[in-house]
Amino acid sequence: MIEGVGLGYAYGATTVVRDIDVRAESGRVLGLLGPNGSGKTTLVRMLTGIAAPRSGRVLLDGRPLDSFPHRELARQVAVVLQEPSGDLPMTVADMVMLGRVPHQAMFARNGAEDHRIAAAVLRRVGARHLADRVFTGLSGGEKQRVMIARALAQRPTHLVLDEPTNHLDIRYQHELLALIRGLGVTTVIVLHDLNLAARYCDDVLVLHEGDVVAHGPCADVLTAELLEGVYGVGVERLETSRGIQFLFHPLDAVSGPAGGPASVPASVPASVPASGRPERRAGHRKE
Repeated sequence: MIEGVGLGYAYGATTVVRDIDVRAESGRVLGLLGPNGSGKTTLVRMLTGIAAPRSGRVLLDGRPLDSFPHRELARQVAVVLQEPSGDLPMTVADMVMLGRVPHQAMFARNGAEDHRIAAAVLRRVGARHLADRVFTGLSGGEKQRVMIARALAQRPTHLVLDEPTNHLDIRYQHELLALIRGLGVTTVIVLHDLNLAARYCDDVLVLHEGDVVAHGPCADVLTAELLEGVYGVGVERLETSRGIQFLFHPLDAVSGPAGGPASVPASVPASVPASGRPERRAGHRKE
């Protein structure tokens, strides 16, 4: 389980996340949703220890995140950020093999089992044919699949991904998210596509201007009324044989001042997450 309690963060004098509670339940997929600038990436950076929260704390299976030695944390949490790392001209196979480092003794060479795991995860993300290519020469979508393969090579118990479907075509978006959902590990994933979130996430947390609007099961949280208020577009929610789907259209009739997005409706109730603890409405903060 990954849990954030009272998390806050600011860049200089600008507060971007305020007093957020978030809980990714064991073995479930939690989607982080919200418009650009709502605080999703900042929240991911705090949940993974990349950024230290200005207030609050992060717990991993009930233990403070900052109490984990780096190598132990890397064996449990794999992170895929928006920008693929690595400017060195290493091959894809070597890039994926970096995921095995937390499981090796210091200065140990890669063994047969490491090579088997690396080949297997490349195959699972549809990138086995790229093994001998230089990573820096790949397309954006190819790099994204390789970085996810590297994360899977860590054999983590927790997985955190920031917009992993960026640069991927429709086929690979669905294949990748189906793969992630099938892993059975605790997962936090930032998504912009609400239809993908509804299909592959168990729970969602919706952010708006640094506040939590709602947190709970997809079917309960992702209502047309809430999404219209958060995203400033018209939303039609459809119940299909494959689950919930959304259609979107301009919301000119109820747009905010100067054509801006409508504010989050005060009447939208907070959802109740699996933990049974009600979440606060947007703008409601502890004193």
